[in-house]
Amino acid sequence: MLKTAGFILAGGRSTRMGSDKAALEIGGLTLLEQVARHAAAAAGPVTIIGPADRYGGAGWPVIADRRSGRGPLAGIETALELRAAEWNLIVAVDMPGLRAEFLARILGAAIESQADCLLPVSPSGYPEPLCAVYHSRCLAAVSAALDRDQNKITAALEGLQVLHFPIHNQESVTNVNTPEDWARYRG
Repeated sequence: MLKTAGFILAGGRSTRMGSDKAALEIGGLTLLEQVARHAAAAAGPVTIIGPADRYGGAGWPVIADRRSGRGPLAGIETALELRAAEWNLIVAVDMPGLRAEFLARILGAAIESQADCLLPVSPSGYPEPLCAVYHSRCLAAVSAALDRDQNKITAALEGLQVLHFPIHNQESVTNVNTPEDWARYRG
């Protein structure tokens, strides 16, 4: 088992955006390519969690959600089930402000803490479970939550040792869900 690995959650339907968020372009790269490159620089091997028919040619391994249609928590479960690494950097594909330095910092803090999970807490005060580090031992709690029809990530982590890691730059974890979000980010 590797010490660290990265996973990009790209299984959503992008309905609010109206087109595939992963295919949005910044500086000649798709959002998927940009996020995956930063995750790889921070964590090593990267796997895309999403539909193989959409992302099979992207250059990284692609694994479909085991529980399709169950949201991001199911994507986290799929990543952890691969048992690729002890520490798993899991990020959503729709975060254009992610940078390798930031991802390496949260990964290092998680490893040093020995917590079960590290959730960055944005300046708004909200935890960011879709740009977080999950130890492989989180799998049982995540699977149990999904078995109970619980899809909320933070609820699934109850009972685990979660390190809330304050960050000071909202842009690092800002996601884009709508054309207006995308225009604001680019503007």
